[in-house]
Amino acid sequence: FPDVTISKIRFLESQGLIEPERTPSGYRKFFDDDVERLRFILREQKDNYLPLKVIKGRLEDADHSGEIEREPASVAAVEPLRLGTVETGGHPSARAAVVAAPPPVSTVTDLARDVTDALERPELLDRDELMAMTGVDDATLDQLEAFGLIVPASRTVKGRYDTSACEVAEIAARFVRLGIEVRHLRAWQVAVDRQVGLFEQRVMPLMRQRNPRSRTEVGELIEDLVGLGGRLHAALVHQAVRAMVEGR
Repeated sequence: FPDVTISKIRFLESQGLIEPERTPSGYRKFFDDDVERLRFILREQKDNYLPLKVIKGRLEDADHSGEIEREPASVAAVEPLRLGTVETGGHPSARAAVVAAPPPVSTVTDLARDVTDALERPELLDRDELMAMTGVDDATLDQLEAFGLIVPASRTVKGRYDTSACEVAEIAARFVRLGIEVRHLRAWQVAVDRQVGLFEQRVMPLMRQRNPRSRTEVGELIEDLVGLGGRLHAALVHQAVRAMVEGR
């Protein structure tokens, strides 16, 4: 992970995902287990685009079991990637996207819960922290805001961003490195706006009731809708990409 910065490692520590030992003078000491834990976090972000909250939960499960899933370094480097009977070429990231299956139910459910939790407990970052954590540059961040892909979390304090903005910025930065311009990502925002508009029509009657029971029902309904929406999107993309690669 050559683009990892010291600031990002410190941020992960501040969020409780890594806990390196400290020397009496305050220097951090990273042992093999610390490096493996950090590698797991970065791999989950890079390959599965998981929010930190979901990754933290997986780490806690791994801590209880006593083992973190390790990446088979040699196999990944030499084994050809296949889609049915078709071998794909090109950039490794593009090949990984082609063969990726739709996310499992547990993953999209965790993502849905992360959305509802974020509404209740936003974690705000300033502009420099956002750029240091995600690797997005100043110009790209300006474009993301101009196209409405990132919206500051606070209307009263300029330049404060929540964890959702971090996820968008990090994914956008990777798209840019793969040759997809920010303006093209607007298509995702348009689709999201339509999807959320549909969800709003469904949950609005419950939101108007304004009682604890209806609030619980709204949260559960949003989890289901977001989870199903994520599964459907992944399945449709996987289906379309398979058809493209196989030439049908």
